[in-house]
Amino acid sequence: MLAKRIIPCLDVHDGRVVKGVNFKNLRDAGDPVELAGLYSEMGADEIVFLDITATHAARRTVIDIVEKTARCVFVPLTVGGGIRTVDDFRDILRAGADKISVNSAAVRDKSLISEAAKKFGSQCVVLAIDAKRRADGSFQVVLNGGRIETELDAIEWAKEAEKLGAGEIMLNSIDADGTKNGFDIEMTKAVASSVRIPVIASGGCGTLSHFYDVFTEGQADAALAASIFHYGELTVPQVKRYLSSRSIAVRM
Repeated sequence: MLAKRIIPCLDVHDGRVVKGVNFKNLRDAGDPVELAGLYSEMGADEIVFLDITATHAARRTVIDIVEKTARCVFVPLTVGGGIRTVDDFRDILRAGADKISVNSAAVRDKSLISEAAKKFGSQCVVLAIDAKRRADGSFQVVLNGGRIETELDAIEWAKEAEKLGAGEIMLNSIDADGTKNGFDIEMTKAVASSVRIPVIASGGCGTLSHFYDVFTEGQADAALAASIFHYGELTVPQVKRYLSSRSIAVRM
């Protein structure tokens, strides 16, 4: 059995890590370089760096912060936010990232996934899907931090992205984001059971049991969390010890 991954997420706004609820009411959580280094030392399996306003503000991810972060971590680093072209992929990978996360740009131009996978390999291409629940129970893809609705179904989009060459899906529940009420298990399971590539669950983690639930019931391959780590409510070693005690394979 492959080990489940625990991934701290650094949502960056104007050079600082921030966290809010449902992408609103953001509050400061620290310096991204310092936090990334701390999580790397703690035993995080990967680190995700997201410039959460880059797409909305039509600006590129801040390269210098990526370079500084990459120098202080010794685990895979995924970077997203404002990635619009294959050249953007190249620039961020050169800055030290191991994987690139694309979201809005891939919806608007699906060839970005296939072109990037062809040039850099599928292992470098992470499709980030922000989704929320419709009244009929289906899951709708939304863009720009939930500001723009689309007609895309999250499950169908994940399946199409896999065919296009994405190597991983980072699935974030807009409804659960920052609430600490738990991952959207139903949505995670629906997507994970529909694709063969790994699925990272994101949005809503607040307790140790939430990690266990998303790995067992949700069938996720990795779990991403932010505020519980940033504000010291839980540590990566605590999470891993808990999961190991419940027979979930993790890298200790």
